[in-house]
Amino acid sequence: MEPIRDIAVVAFAQSDHRRTTDEVSEVEMLLPVLHEVLDRTGLRAGDIDFTCSGSTDYLAGRAFSFTMALDGVGAWPPISESHVEMDGAWALYEAWTKLLTGDADTALVYSYGKSSPGSVRDVLTRQLDPYYVAPLWPDSVALAALQARALIDAGETDEPELAAVAARNRAAADSNTHAQLRGSVPQGDYLVRPLRTGDCPPIGDGAAAVILAAGDRARELCERPAWIRGIDHRIEAHSLGVRDLTDSPSARLAAERAGAFERPVDTAELHAPFSSQEVVLRKALRLGDSVRVNPSGGALAANPIMAAGLIRIGEAAARVHRGESDRALAHATSGPCLQQNLVAVLEGDAR
Repeated sequence: MEPIRDIAVVAFAQSDHRRTTDEVSEVEMLLPVLHEVLDRTGLRAGDIDFTCSGSTDYLAGRAFSFTMALDGVGAWPPISESHVEMDGAWALYEAWTKLLTGDADTALVYSYGKSSPGSVRDVLTRQLDPYYVAPLWPDSVALAALQARALIDAGETDEPELAAVAARNRAAADSNTHAQLRGSVPQGDYLVRPLRTGDCPPIGDGAAAVILAAGDRARELCERPAWIRGIDHRIEAHSLGVRDLTDSPSARLAAERAGAFERPVDTAELHAPFSSQEVVLRKALRLGDSVRVNPSGGALAANPIMAAGLIRIGEAAARVHRGESDRALAHATSGPCLQQNLVAVLEGDAR
């Protein structure tokens, strides 16, 4: 079914992603990003019809921590605001549906995460089945290694190919001044076989924000809007034991429902925190060699938890804005081994 309104990403901003940001709070990390994304459109905070954020209290270690971030947005005069306990890509999905209803013409979407204060590998176990799996404390890297081993055993990849995936992403990040890791990064020792340090994402802090606008309002705010032609998200079974870890049916279905297979895309920003996950996603999303994958460096170059998925959409949109892409695919994931997947298709006006 065709959307009843044309909605576009008209601006994108992100922080410089760093290993630690002990000297600033979440609000202080977020505030410059919010100012930058508003400045790109000439809007003021009071001009935004709807605000939606994505973050997780588990990283902050305190309940309702996202309310503090509203100090950076400015909650007075009263604003229309919502929050999702997910990556900011899902906050963008909520904002997109809000604009579709006609209740708003503009939306600010932001997300942030400070992973540096604690053990991310342990924190992410809280996403697992609380009765049978989480009590065993299998961390995120160990689960990704299970997926990588399944791919290798199935003949889908091997360790040299995984190393090449990581090297290509970080080489692409050379031109991304916001990336945490750029250029040649040693593969290092095994973290959990068959994954080496170089196959895994960096731990770091960061924030991102985008502005959505509908119809003519989008054209007023941006010279070449990145129109959201389709967006969808799907989820795999919670139990890892009933899934084929070498494939991602949910990513494929989300891409199909978003219209990604109707015409070829020229760019894809994949939220693949581990090198092995890019192998899975390339197959599920039918990305050939002609598609430029992760020109920003992807999550292997910077992976601020709760913001990395929104950054994939923002990076894809920014390439459309600059005229470097005409039809781009953006992907976001959450949960162990690509459990939840969101796919958006962005297009620029014909040139």
